Amino acid sequence: MLISLITVSYNACDSLEETIKSVRAQEFKDFEYIIIDGGSKDNTSMMVKDYQDLISLYVSEPDGGIYEALNKGLSYAKGRVLGFIHANDRFAN
Repeated sequence: MLISLITVSYNACDSLEETIKSVRAQEFKDFEYIIIDGGSKDNTSMMVKDYQDLISLYVSEPDGGIYEALNKGLSYAKGRVLGFIHANDRFAN
């Protein structure tokens, strides 16, 4: 069963990278990983290129805030189960 995991961020390059690393460390691999970025001005778009093997979809464009970004992520999701992990969040080891 496919899980759609969605992360939204804005100017959170360093914490987003830690979030991505925690997603990569999971043993369960039947998921798509969607990152919706609100058009960050930091190095986020460069950093996510290092993880393109893990990230199913990366969208970086200005939006109306976190709730619009969450809805945008949901519109791309294909999984039967949805999960959210925001920049600054980590999965437990």
